[in-house]
Amino acid sequence: MRFIMRAAFVWAFLTLSLIGALTIEKPVSRAVIGMAWGLFLLWCVLGGWLMFRFKKRVRDWAARQPMRWQLLFVLMCTALALTEEAITTTMTNLAPLFGVPVGKAYITASANYLDVVLFHSVVVFVPMFIGWAWLLSRWSFTPEQAFVLFGITGTLAESLSFGPQNLLNWGFWMWVYGLMIYLPAYACAQGKAPKSPGLGAVLLTQCVPVLVAPVALVIHSVHPTQIHFPPIQE
Repeated sequence: MRFIMRAAFVWAFLTLSLIGALTIEKPVSRAVIGMAWGLFLLWCVLGGWLMFRFKKRVRDWAARQPMRWQLLFVLMCTALALTEEAITTTMTNLAPLFGVPVGKAYITASANYLDVVLFHSVVVFVPMFIGWAWLLSRWSFTPEQAFVLFGITGTLAESLSFGPQNLLNWGFWMWVYGLMIYLPAYACAQGKAPKSPGLGAVLLTQCVPVLVAPVALVIHSVHPTQIHFPPIQE
């Protein structure tokens, strides 16, 4: 699992670099890649380093909390997802810094943070975090396994939602999504489950997105707008 994590990181760096080089003459595409680089550096590099550096302190803190570890796990995952979306929304609002107006290039569905997290992203992540709390109660997935498996879920979700080209960016998406669950799994769930995961449990982790469906239907009924910007065009 650690090898896959390292390979994903290298692949993310290489693909962002290659796409950046290929789009250097295209202002809008260059702006989108610049935003992706901002997310990669702030969330994956800096955020990842902080999580790995202080994970033992966070685990000690989590052990002192009076609430059930499953609840703490979900709350920590949600807090991390909110942080990641704060970075992505900031990148979208920094479009002028990348040379284009806000809304001409973007990496979120809206420039409004609350709209993003309440109607587009984090609100549908929470059921998956609850699903993973249940999985970690039954099977002793390591934090690295949780990182990779949730990263696969995120890659598939991005590919189904925004096009199969996202499969080529699997390393980037694995780190974006994997970091939402790695630290909570390390701090809250280690040693809590009675048995090791088999193939069935691994496959079950990829069924977790099904839990999103009821929430997504409700969100779509009250907020049907998928993206608040026009399609990205040069």
